[in-house]
Amino acid sequence: MGAVAEPRDIPPWVKVPEDLKDPEVFQVPTRLLEALFGPSGCRIPYIEQVSKAMLELKTLESSEFTEIVVYGSYLSKLRTRWMLQSLAEWHRQRQERGMLKLEEAMNALELSPWM
Repeated sequence: MGAVAEPRDIPPWVKVPEDLKDPEVFQVPTRLLEALFGPSGCRIPYIEQVSKAMLELKTLESSEFTEIVVYGSYLSKLRTRWMLQSLAEWHRQRQERGMLKLEEAMNALELSPWM
């Protein structure tokens, strides 16, 4: 694992040192980062505040995936995982609907065989 965050970087709702032990770690495709966290990660502070957790993002060597490390209480880690999974699923469904609309538009533009 990487270095533990500096005390000045730790949000006030994270209890040191017990919440820094045993973090929740999962991987997400790097292409989803902007959908989850906004441009340049601008939504990270909001997600941390709402979930009462602290997030750390680590790009893996392959760079196809990014590791998300969540520090906090057990419930905070569960809440954060649920929030991120829900956002990812919402984004997937939104993309799928967009593709269906695109397919319908393309089908509508098809010319009749007699033309």
